[in-house]
Amino acid sequence: MKIRETHRNDYTISTDKDKLDVFSIHKFLTNKTDWANGIPLNTLKTSIENSLNFGLYYKNKQIGFARIISDYSTIAYLGDVYILKEHRGKGLSKWLITQIMEHPNLQGLRRWILLTDTAEWLYKKFGFTKIPNPEFYMEKHNLNVYNKEN
Repeated sequence: MKIRETHRNDYTISTDKDKLDVFSIHKFLTNKTDWANGIPLNTLKTSIENSLNFGLYYKNKQIGFARIISDYSTIAYLGDVYILKEHRGKGLSKWLITQIMEHPNLQGLRRWILLTDTAEWLYKKFGFTKIPNPEFYMEKHNLNVYNKEN
């Protein structure tokens, strides 16, 4: 897949996996989130290797991240989205999600999925809604999976 990069002032969004600072992503996800708290580094590396990743950088320093899990034809899951606190309030989250939604390999999908309890206002701007029929939704969720791998 072709690497895409966009720039805005001193900020860059890139899909280049080689630019990712996996250790800073790990530090944020394992210490600052509920959804990936305690994720082992090797698990994170595997998830990155098997995803379309969007790194957000300020002067080449990683300050944000998001990844897409997709078959690139019918469905995409948006996950692990974050921007460091000191860079929030500058329109970067909207810019990041715009770049994701406009990525050429993610066009024409029937369904987009995400789980969030922190930025519903942002995702609504991009057409995300609550599940209209939650009685159809099922999941198998192992809350302790990361504890077993340590």
